[in-house]
Amino acid sequence: MDDEAITIKLTRDQAFVLSDWLYQVMFQSDDLEGIIRDRAVWSPIYAISGTLDKTLAEIFMPDYTQRLEAAQERLRVSMYGETDEPALSVEDASTEPQAHQIERGTAGKADETSPWR
Repeated sequence: MDDEAITIKLTRDQAFVLSDWLYQVMFQSDDLEGIIRDRAVWSPIYAISGTLDKTLAEIFMPDYTQRLEAAQERLRVSMYGETDEPALSVEDASTEPQAHQIERGTAGKADETSPWR
């Protein structure tokens, strides 16, 4: 077995959007098994998710939703050259933490007791 590490490079926006998506698939939908049937794939998925969660300060910020939406929009523009939905103004966006921030114990601060650190 080859244990040589592989490095994957993502932009911060890519990492942030992927982290949110992985969280939604893994912990919100309870459908990881339905999406990824081969449990051998779960190991790298959990490794990627854990690395992203330890690396991204954005998941601890109170303006998580706005940051995520902005990152998603920038990625759409970079991929497709235009937006596919109108951007929210600062006044329209809520500053409340996402539900998964609360579940992760990350709403507003980096908590040393959080299982994600």
